[in-house]
Amino acid sequence: MNRPAKHVQPFLVPTALICLATALPASAQDSADELAKKLSNPVASLISIPLQYNADFGYGSEDGTRHTLNIQPVIPASISEDWNLISRIIVPVIYQDDISGDSNSQFGLGDINPTFFFSPKQPTAGGITWGIGPVFLLPTASDDLLGPDQWGAGPSVLVLKESKAWTVGVLANHIWSVGGSGNDPDISNTFLQPFLARHLAGGRTLTFNAESTYDWENQQWTVPINVTYSKVARVGSQMMSFAGGVRGYAEAPAGGPDWGVRFVVTFLVPQK
Repeated sequence: MNRPAKHVQPFLVPTALICLATALPASAQDSADELAKKLSNPVASLISIPLQYNADFGYGSEDGTRHTLNIQPVIPASISEDWNLISRIIVPVIYQDDISGDSNSQFGLGDINPTFFFSPKQPTAGGITWGIGPVFLLPTASDDLLGPDQWGAGPSVLVLKESKAWTVGVLANHIWSVGGSGNDPDISNTFLQPFLARHLAGGRTLTFNAESTYDWENQQWTVPINVTYSKVARVGSQMMSFAGGVRGYAEAPAGGPDWGVRFVVTFLVPQK
């Protein structure tokens, strides 16, 4: 049985197709707009807890599906007068069915993916914000078809520029195998995510990105292109972002998915 290509998604940028909350009153619009912009900046001073649901369809000969809930808290911490450390851990919970031919269904935990960015508190003179640090892959998958039994590590870098109406940037990392089972193939994956976010009034954002992965061991690209729309709203006393979108695969391994959808609920905790 062939193992399906693994696609690791190391960063969430704000996305949504359907607004699931009522509009904020005018007195709260500035706060919503500010939070929406911070969500487009992965190294902003904002604690966020996204619950990101992804569904991908059209795997292999049996038209298989994969459902993934990524629990991915992002927590910034001040480590000096000039520097922040932004910690982010992706914990995937996966249900999939016939994604590798007639492979039946699997449900459980996938591989956990922590990333740590060291980032200056102030942008450069040209308005550039950046961060750099390590990324890791932990072999926590509860089933062989939910992730390889390989430890991984490598560098990660983020560069972005903000204006009043736009955020544009790119996230990149590379993960190599650093240990694990000799029965599973080595990992050497480059992740490249250019993103463009258009900020609209009322805490709304329209985002385009490509979460591209290149598998150097198999010389294969996986390139999902996402179009998403998001809305920041207050639910009781809690500020939240509701998001959703669609994606198509410009490139995928043989037997890979054809298209997918994404819905995200994010709890927001602004830093003082």
